[in-house]
Amino acid sequence: MFTKKLMLLRFHSHFLTPPYFFPKLLLSSTSTLSFRRITTACSAAVISSHSLSSTSYGPSLQKGTLPLKPHQNPILNSAINPPQQAQTPENGDEIPFEEDHFTRVFEIAAIRVPSERCFELEGRIRGHLLNWPRVSNIARVPGDEIDEEVQGLLMEDKGLGTEEENEVEKAVSRRIYGKAEGDGEELSGVLYRDKLAKEFNARGFVKFRNLAKISRPNRKKKRRKEGQSDKESRGEEGEKWKGRRRSVMVEVIEECEGEGENVGGDLSGLLGDEFKGRKWRGSTRLLLLDETYAGKKFDELPEAVKAAFMEGSSEATKSSCELVRCNLTLSYDYWSNDEVLEALLPKDMIIPSAFETVGHIAHLNLKEEHLPYKKVIAKVVLDKNKPKIQTVVNKIEAISNDFRTMELEVLAGNHSLVTILSENGLRFQIDLAKVYWNSRLSTERQRLISCFTSDDVLCDVFSGVGPIAISAAKKVKRVYANDLNPYAVDYLERNTVLNKLERKIKVFNMDGRRFIEAIFSSETHPVTQVVMNLPNNAVEFLDAFRGIFSYKTRERKLTLPMIHVYGFSKAEDPEFDFHERIRVALEEAAVAVEMRRVRAVAPGKWMLCASFVLPEKVAFSKSNVDCK
Repeated sequence: MFTKKLMLLRFHSHFLTPPYFFPKLLLSSTSTLSFRRITTACSAAVISSHSLSSTSYGPSLQKGTLPLKPHQNPILNSAINPPQQAQTPENGDEIPFEEDHFTRVFEIAAIRVPSERCFELEGRIRGHLLNWPRVSNIARVPGDEIDEEVQGLLMEDKGLGTEEENEVEKAVSRRIYGKAEGDGEELSGVLYRDKLAKEFNARGFVKFRNLAKISRPNRKKKRRKEGQSDKESRGEEGEKWKGRRRSVMVEVIEECEGEGENVGGDLSGLLGDEFKGRKWRGSTRLLLLDETYAGKKFDELPEAVKAAFMEGSSEATKSSCELVRCNLTLSYDYWSNDEVLEALLPKDMIIPSAFETVGHIAHLNLKEEHLPYKKVIAKVVLDKNKPKIQTVVNKIEAISNDFRTMELEVLAGNHSLVTILSENGLRFQIDLAKVYWNSRLSTERQRLISCFTSDDVLCDVFSGVGPIAISAAKKVKRVYANDLNPYAVDYLERNTVLNKLERKIKVFNMDGRRFIEAIFSSETHPVTQVVMNLPNNAVEFLDAFRGIFSYKTRERKLTLPMIHVYGFSKAEDPEFDFHERIRVALEEAAVAVEMRRVRAVAPGKWMLCASFVLPEKVAFSKSNVDCK
């Protein structure tokens, strides 16, 4: 047996900086290369695949080989005629890099075993299998599955599956268990448990006698058209997957051990050219071995792997196990988002792997160093998160307007920013170009709502499209929701109808101070909870609560509301800084505040939530400010 040598075209671990995204060949910087130098570069690139795999474990873009095109030598063609480095178009309409550059071929060893034994052997030698992420240890053999009628004929030709052998199996079963299956009498409890233990496989016990079907329902079978056969029905289902690209492919390139004699003759005339010169072994599977076993002979394998060849119930089963050489191809779809961007971006650049998901939109917040690569980053994010993500956008500037809307640039995908998303069992329709939404505050919103009771009346001063107001409406008695942005109010009304909560929510479109005065001066339901989720300047609206009950007498029993106000702080002690701003806005020194850090929005900048009961002295103050 020989160790197959592969030609490896070595690529630099990182691509050129913009505007070029093509790999560099590691050649001399001298422009004029002699044929001797080309030959030296080629011989240096000819290495065995298993020697390269010793550098690091697992799949990597720095390992493996590129797929060879027929009648083409990639080393000589690249050395003599290096590829022209294409410039990335400024409009970004074209693809900024070639996906084929990320295809890698790895030479590995595998054990070819009968399909009925693959799960059993996988459990026994799992530690010696490939165990790569997103790659199954069991692979199908192309062209190995044949119709049952043809398989029955081939098995009869081998002398297997005859009536005499079936009678022998039944006789042995009667000797072991006392009864054979189909005799009409059930086995005893002891023999039945022993039978179950021997039939255990990867899918669980087979045919439990008294087990109710409570684990999971059966999949709904698709109705076939009248007169349609099973094969035609399966063919229509397979049409849906024709356009889907396979990220992992396994191909047998050499059969090394255990092939034996070609019993059964040439089957190419009966089964096709795929079986030319081969014997029929029945349905088989490939157990992919660890990458360190590539190129090794049978005698060099561990004892646990050798035992898989030697054990079997019959000589036919033993001869059907063999050691084969395979090519494992990993395409662009296999590699993760970070692995592709690590190869495309410069070496010292931070990989922008985190983004916010809003429905079908991926919202990036790229730094200045990432902007020259924004189209490349967006394409990779879109490719690796389809079909959930259909649009990739980037925030151009910080939020600076009164409506809290963001300037967004569509980098990849469709240009529709209207989407529907789900949060805590509720559905929200939004237009990300006209309203504000932050999915990262979902946990904080849920925590806040857990503080409310069924007797509360909520006043949401800056509600937006209603993530807090609509979620709270399912729990509290009544909700008053307000926002200054007319587009946000429009989507708020849509979302109340979408979630069938329009009867419990009253929507307003006015300034925050006017809204606070209007709600507390009305003789409707007394407000017990106030939410002010405008972190940029919500504290400035607290002065609207000064003297909010000045027109009422103190003898009357009034409920002082619990106020939840959000804000940002860049101070060394953000809690103290935020507390001071609250006391200044209320003009009251004695304010008991429960402070909580929500999240860090930037280095040294915290978002905080302060919860406190409105002081009675502030509520009955006579110095109420005029509403603006």
